[in-house]
Amino acid sequence: MVHADEKSLASQLEAADVLLVWDFLSDAVREAWPGDGPRPRWVHTPSAGVDRLLPELADGRDTVITNARGVFDQPIAEYVAGLVLAMAKDFRGTWELQRQRRWRHRETFRVGGSRAVVVGSGPIGRAIGRTLMALGVNVDLVGRTARDGDPEFGRVHATASLHGPDGLLGTADWVVCVAPLTEESRGMFDASAFARMKPEAHFINVGRGQHVVEADLVDALLKHRIKGAALDVFAQEPLTTDSGLWDVPGLLVSPHMSGDTVGWRDDLAEQFLDNFDRWEAGEPLLNVVDKHLGYVPTKPASHPEVS
Repeated sequence: MVHADEKSLASQLEAADVLLVWDFLSDAVREAWPGDGPRPRWVHTPSAGVDRLLPELADGRDTVITNARGVFDQPIAEYVAGLVLAMAKDFRGTWELQRQRRWRHRETFRVGGSRAVVVGSGPIGRAIGRTLMALGVNVDLVGRTARDGDPEFGRVHATASLHGPDGLLGTADWVVCVAPLTEESRGMFDASAFARMKPEAHFINVGRGQHVVEADLVDALLKHRIKGAALDVFAQEPLTTDSGLWDVPGLLVSPHMSGDTVGWRDDLAEQFLDNFDRWEAGEPLLNVVDKHLGYVPTKPASHPEVS
């Protein structure tokens, strides 16, 4: 086993059979990828998204990519539920009034009976939907394609159903983005999307920062087209200290932490080691990413032998 940093990675890749991308926020793999030369046969990223690895690794050759599907599902679902409760119950206002030592009674919103549109029908999106339903929220799950007969949500709606005069965006009290980042989903939440939402709606992004046109979200908040928003991911990370996003009224900013609970690194390491045992035994790997879709499909794509 050999450790490499961003400077030494390129010189190590040609001799490697397996690459564990522990720093999954780095672009070093894309920059060091050997092109037509020898390369690892298996690359694992301990993250749900693989956009830091694509498109360089999606060249049709036999390198298999796996991800951390399953580790972050419930932690992110709990985080989103916490955001929903905090915004509905105005915890921010309560803490600020406490700081000012002011006793000011207010009425807050009931979560039960509200409606959420969760954009992203993978395991994380499904966990978010289940957790919100446990709070009495009506959930519409949105995926790449529509399908009926879902055992938990009845129907999974197609992305196209978000838009239009009768689209789902106009029905939601909570719009949650947890979609994988693809060319189709990049910038999907723009001025036109925010204009379709209700003035009382809140927007939450725990997917990728590039899903959102940040300037359009800021404009929507400043002009009260939507009531509030929470971003855990950003187009550029970390968010710089001089970014205007820190001070936008109605926007809650968190530093890409929605899935990171105590012990999460140990969970990621155990998942990789379990898959490594499968690799050594010549067994099919788990969580194989479809490199053209950019995520692990519900029905795993066929992939080359990895033994």
